[in-house]
Amino acid sequence: MFKALIFDINGTLSDICTSESDDNIYRTTANFMDYYGVKIAPEKLKEEYFTRLYRQKDESSEEFPEFDVVKIFAGIGGDLIPDAAACARVFRAAGRYKLQLYDGVGEVLDSLRPRYRMGAVTDGQSAWARAEMASVGLDKYFETVTVSGDLGFRKPDLRIFQLTLQKMALDAGEVLFIGNDMYRDISGACQAGMKTVFFRSNQGDQEYRDTRADYVIYNFRELPEALAFLER
Repeated sequence: MFKALIFDINGTLSDICTSESDDNIYRTTANFMDYYGVKIAPEKLKEEYFTRLYRQKDESSEEFPEFDVVKIFAGIGGDLIPDAAACARVFRAAGRYKLQLYDGVGEVLDSLRPRYRMGAVTDGQSAWARAEMASVGLDKYFETVTVSGDLGFRKPDLRIFQLTLQKMALDAGEVLFIGNDMYRDISGACQAGMKTVFFRSNQGDQEYRDTRADYVIYNFRELPEALAFLER
């Protein structure tokens, strides 16, 4: 019997669509920054954003580096921006086109919550991820949420999985990991020693080398069936 379930978020629980390439994102964000006296053309803002993002990753010593979006906007806005996180949220909001739970997620999590402890591991930025989880009602389910943007590295780095296990005071063999990306989620969780369920959703890498999940689901409502199979 598993004691806990650890979930990936985007592409596994939440069906989200975002962009960082649409020029309108930079027009909206530049207009917001203008209210604080930061004069920057949208095309220049786009250039600065990606230059600073790539520089952060290039300067990182991590194998799987994660960037810091708040640091990016703090660098662009300087002392004129009192809250760089607000700029980061406006930027994300302008480029977010869909955010909703996959069919059956709330129902299934409600049914599993009395039997299992729950945690989450997500690649992303805390300035975005935690508010987006709250927006679709996911925040109430998890005793701990590990966000890659707080660490400087992302999945499939083994440490992000180990850290979550440590926070929950559990061994890998006591936990089932559920994710939608065969590379970042399943291969990483397997390396950490966890059993895995691969949700073949509309996002994520469907294959990675010889990585195999212990169970594959095609609809989130199939998760209880996967648990029953893996625990028998």
